[in-house]
Amino acid sequence: MGYIFDPDILHDVAKRAVDEGGSLRDKVSRIRTELSVLYPDHIRHEDEWVFNIAGGALGQMTILHASLTEYILVFGSPIGTQGYSGRFFAEDYFVVLEGEHWTFAAGDVDRRVYRPGERTVLSRGEAKAYRMPDRCYGLEYARGFIPSMLPFGLADSFSSTLDPIPVWNTMRIYTRAVVGELLRGKI
Repeated sequence: MGYIFDPDILHDVAKRAVDEGGSLRDKVSRIRTELSVLYPDHIRHEDEWVFNIAGGALGQMTILHASLTEYILVFGSPIGTQGYSGRFFAEDYFVVLEGEHWTFAAGDVDRRVYRPGERTVLSRGEAKAYRMPDRCYGLEYARGFIPSMLPFGLADSFSSTLDPIPVWNTMRIYTRAVVGELLRGKI
């Protein structure tokens, strides 16, 4: 399956944003701008932040790209969170922009700690626990069959928070982005 985005290029773009510093919004703006040059017509410019609760972790996200086979978003929390990654038919890359991202897999007796500019990878079929002990945001890129990830990403809104607004906003933004990619014929 062909993909538009290269995880190593995304990592480099995120590291440059970290190195240049500034506020989170500055970093996200620089990432959007650089990705728009590298991948014309594939990056959303709307800065719409949506609550996301999945696997017990509550954070917020802004979607930079979404299609049936890939997404790029910034996810995190200004106050920290922790939860379960989920297990998917997709690879998931997370580059820390601010804070620390801790992970462990079943059988690990020590945590792995990722700091700004560092990347963690969740391979297809793998699952981890993660924690953002305080303010933490990262650039997240997933590739694979993205619709299979949606139930996990939305289930807690139906079973825990009972808040339809994040579900509506997530699906509105995701659907609009996917339809845009389909209309351009570039998926």
